[in-house]
Amino acid sequence: MTIRSHPSIHDAESQPLRPLAIFGAGGLGREVLVLVHQINEQLPTWQLTGFYDDVRPATDTVHGFPYLGSVTDLNAVSTPLHVVVAVGNSQSRAAVVARLVSSHLSFATLIHPGVACAAYQHLQIGAGCIITQGCILTTDITLGQHVLLNLGCTIGHDAVLEDFCSLMPHANVGGAAHLANGVYLGTNATIINQVQVGAHTIVGAGAVAVRDLPAGCTAVGVPAQAIKIKQYQM
Repeated sequence: MTIRSHPSIHDAESQPLRPLAIFGAGGLGREVLVLVHQINEQLPTWQLTGFYDDVRPATDTVHGFPYLGSVTDLNAVSTPLHVVVAVGNSQSRAAVVARLVSSHLSFATLIHPGVACAAYQHLQIGAGCIITQGCILTTDITLGQHVLLNLGCTIGHDAVLEDFCSLMPHANVGGAAHLANGVYLGTNATIINQVQVGAHTIVGAGAVAVRDLPAGCTAVGVPAQAIKIKQYQM
């Protein structure tokens, strides 16, 4: 884990643009492309090389950037390259990351420039995280690796989101809540203060978790109730 803050303009002047590829040529990939543009408009940081995806897109380019191939092609790169995995499903994103094994690859952390990430907030944000426009993080928050915070999410004090958690737009996590590995929160889902959510659990859109939820369940409603439980290999 590393503590992240936005770089200064002097940092950008002293370092060249870093090459970046997006894995995922679908809707989230195009949203991440927007995020990259937004970051570069504030402070030139990334030189986008193009898109990779195991499913070839309908056209050879995505908003002007080339489709460059599959995971196999990405692992075959011969020079250092940053990668961000734009796959919304937690398990699918983890599966892609596990397959990216080339020593030339490293995972970029993308944070919208309007998201406050000052050192005094004491945020720990892991490699590969994507934090989009309108998100609010308060203080003493830990995000694991490859956490996705879609538009307008809020994270309260002392919250912990483990690796590969995925929050859809306007999801809310209360203070001291704990989301285990691979939790998925649907649009407008809420986890109230101090609630713990087990690994790989899905909290449906608009649901409100007011008590702990077990691993591997799907929970819906207000208050959120588990409607099915699936066993996962952890």
